[in-house]
Amino acid sequence: MIRRIGIEGGTGTGGQHLPFARAVEAGGWLMVSGQTPMKDGEVVEGGIIEQSRLAIQNCVDIMTEAGYGLKDVVHVTVILTDSRYFQSFNKVFKEYFGANPPARICAVADLVVDCKVEVDVTCYKAP
Repeated sequence: MIRRIGIEGGTGTGGQHLPFARAVEAGGWLMVSGQTPMKDGEVVEGGIIEQSRLAIQNCVDIMTEAGYGLKDVVHVTVILTDSRYFQSFNKVFKEYFGANPPARICAVADLVVDCKVEVDVTCYKAP
């Protein structure tokens, strides 16, 4: 069975409708869509530390809604817009995942949202 969380879609910059689920669960796996440092459809201003915290916290909030916790995270994808953000991002990442470090990829690329970081997570809990 596949369960889709947040299928009504979110609100993106400029109030645009985002046509994807916030997360999808299947067979004990939870895939959380990429999260940026947004609140109420607007990017929260700030440096890489503040933006990283909010992007990760947005993932955590969706995971919690779906019944998963940090201990269930098995993989994280991180996209930074500048490689100089790497060490600062790692400090924030450790605040969240220090006790239960997941596998991870971190890449540098342009983002379609005007922010510094995007994060997605994959979780697993035995069904």
